[in-house]
Amino acid sequence: MLGTVIGDIIGSVYEFKNHRSKNFDPLFHRQARFTDDTVCTVAIADALVRGTNPKATLIDWCRRYAENGGWGKRFAEWFMDENPLPYGSWGNGAAMRISPVGLLATSEEEALGWADAATAITHNHPDGIASARAVALTIFWARHKTTPQAIATQLTERFGYDLSITPDDIRPTYIRTERAAGSVPQAIICALQSTSYEDAIRNAVSIGGDSDTIAAIAGGIAEALHGIPSDISFAAWAFLPREMQEVLARLYEEVPHQGVS
Repeated sequence: MLGTVIGDIIGSVYEFKNHRSKNFDPLFHRQARFTDDTVCTVAIADALVRGTNPKATLIDWCRRYAENGGWGKRFAEWFMDENPLPYGSWGNGAAMRISPVGLLATSEEEALGWADAATAITHNHPDGIASARAVALTIFWARHKTTPQAIATQLTERFGYDLSITPDDIRPTYIRTERAAGSVPQAIICALQSTSYEDAIRNAVSIGGDSDTIAAIAGGIAEALHGIPSDISFAAWAFLPREMQEVLARLYEEVPHQGVS
């Protein structure tokens, strides 16, 4: 999950000012910050760790950080509503916040069940549900040492995602979209075709588009594939308020270790 947060922080600077290259320095720009992507991911982690209702917990965290900005208009209306209901979203927001599910699940069935519970409260469109399921399963499989090639094959079979292209193929013509179907497969490609955690984040930033969310999704997957270098983890930790740090610490205490490095 920290991998998601790091991707969000690094990508935050480039969301509306894309950088179509893997060569950017420093890795953490001086204007980088955590965005709504981190708030939502922490909320889902908190709900899983404490066994609380994901809808109520997500609303609580989002209201707490409402002034942080970056919210999609419809999502902001949802968490401020007195009676928030699912609104048929096909966006990438559910996939963006789902990495804690992939980390904590002890089976594919559990990953899918938790993913649906954390998704359908807002993103009850088939594309929104499918994208969150795909990311949760990718992280679960990566934790259990499934190869990137095998993961790509399973995702294509289950969700119809074309994962055969490369970040280099995507970069020249990619157009910003928040649609799950047009951004989540690209984020997955950036992770599965990476050589390290940092390489995945650089892939994600370099293709442009919704950079913080693409890097957040890629970062969560890349953490499961490669781990996170300690210097990058320490740098990101300093961006987070203590209450978020505490949720992350509790989450990692709960991560199953059997069969996982």
